[in-house]
Amino acid sequence: MKIKQIGATVVVAAASVLLLAACGSTKDSDSGSSSKGNLATNQTVNWMESSQLPSMDSSKATDQISFNMMNNTNEGLYRLGKDNKVEAGMATKTTTSKDGKTWTFTLRKGAKWSNGAEVTANDFVYGWRRTVNPKTAGQYSYIYSGIKNADAIVDGKKAVNSLGVKADGKYKLVVTLEKNIPYFKLLMGFVPFFPQNQQFVEKEGKTYGTKASAVLYNGPYTLKGWTGTNDSWSLVKNNKYWDKKNVTLKKLNDQVVADSNTALNQFQSGKLDAATLTGQQVKNMLSNKSMKVRPMARLAYLEFNQKDKKVGKAFQNKKIRQAISYALQRKQMVKNVLADGSIAAPGFVTKDLAKNPKTGADFTKDADSDGVGISYDKAKAQKLMKEGLKEVGLKKLTFTLMADNTPQEKNAAEYIQSQIQKVLPQVKVENLNLPYKTRLQRSAAGNFQAVITLWGADYSDPSTDLNIMTKDNPQNNGSWTNKAFNNYMDKANDASADQTQQRWDNMVKAEKELMKDQGVVPLFQTSQPQMMNSKVKGIIYNTAGTPFNFKNMYVAK
Repeated sequence: MKIKQIGATVVVAAASVLLLAACGSTKDSDSGSSSKGNLATNQTVNWMESSQLPSMDSSKATDQISFNMMNNTNEGLYRLGKDNKVEAGMATKTTTSKDGKTWTFTLRKGAKWSNGAEVTANDFVYGWRRTVNPKTAGQYSYIYSGIKNADAIVDGKKAVNSLGVKADGKYKLVVTLEKNIPYFKLLMGFVPFFPQNQQFVEKEGKTYGTKASAVLYNGPYTLKGWTGTNDSWSLVKNNKYWDKKNVTLKKLNDQVVADSNTALNQFQSGKLDAATLTGQQVKNMLSNKSMKVRPMARLAYLEFNQKDKKVGKAFQNKKIRQAISYALQRKQMVKNVLADGSIAAPGFVTKDLAKNPKTGADFTKDADSDGVGISYDKAKAQKLMKEGLKEVGLKKLTFTLMADNTPQEKNAAEYIQSQIQKVLPQVKVENLNLPYKTRLQRSAAGNFQAVITLWGADYSDPSTDLNIMTKDNPQNNGSWTNKAFNNYMDKANDASADQTQQRWDNMVKAEKELMKDQGVVPLFQTSQPQMMNSKVKGIIYNTAGTPFNFKNMYVAK
């Protein structure tokens, strides 16, 4: 999940002009002035999550809840502000070489960790090296691709200390790239690029990032009360934060409320200031002034484990994958089953993420191939399944569909199970709903047959989605691979990286190939329907990257 940024102190490379500033954000009426006369006496907000917090290790986390918590308790070179504009973070100045391959960041003097230690360039060097180190097994190590030697280090072919990042004294960080990266600045405020204090991390060892006391904080808040497995924790104002004078909120109490009916009741009784709703609740509350349906650059899709011992051979068959896709009526699912503001998947890349640099057309329009990979066609589904099963020597197919145990994913899984079995009588689907944290672990380990995966865009560019389906990408949990797709993405990431239109065209071709081969089955693009106390102001929300920035949150009278 990456963020996009355009700062006053840095020059944007011409190759990155993909109309990024117009994408991946939403106007949010929560923001407002926190003038002294407008503040409530009690600066406390009661928030909710639908699942437990999985991790506070910026080298290992992959999920939205973890990223939201780290984005508000820690800080990278930049912060992402309203409408995806870069705000001051640990860097106060940035310069680039003429060829765009050497970046020098001047760090803020006097910025402190929560234990009082100073934040220095070495903290970035250590954190970055730890993230790409194969021993760390971080799933986001791939995002460093393009930084000198990163790919070779991830592949175990070069030493970790050969990564193209070095400290020039305490307050200068120098980064060397192997090539121009059009979205490089979009990454510099993203969680996997956060600094880490080497002495503290090594002292904590395996416990680092697994509980509140095993993490250091250099952001607006610190985390309190999280044991690693509990259902409640708090964000507390960090008095060591360099910009503490502009942090008004004293405390945010966060609790897991898995049932949306309970969440609504707690909101209406004043126990929650923010509550995420689902299904019929959303319809009932759309006219309520407290309801906010927040758009998200986040896609739900089916992944098939092509290496599973029992069903892998079947899922390697293109016709079987296509048949399952054609059996699903996505518009019916989002309207009648989810009913939460989600839209039918436009493809693998989400709608309103990025625009054609020449024509201004949305990526989903350029990449559309008459609904290939996302259409409903009962007859075609039945024909393809019959042919596919014959090709792999099967008469029937039974597989387990894994999904989160949240209301949205349970409802989606039940619909998919019912629809597939209704359209394809040779197929039996057994549902397995697991806690979010458990599902993430099993997906990463390849311990599934089919799974509903949710992926949120990390920055406002199609590569944030498409790159995860490349060969050997750690997020490609189903192990799908396609030579043509990989070639198009190789060109987009390398040969045409600094040729804006050619790069765009290669990504369009990659998307079409992914859909034609049905590498995954796109389901729906999500939204976040949220009841919000009107007195809670200053929330910054962006659809791409880490969604919530609470730095300027406050409670009005």
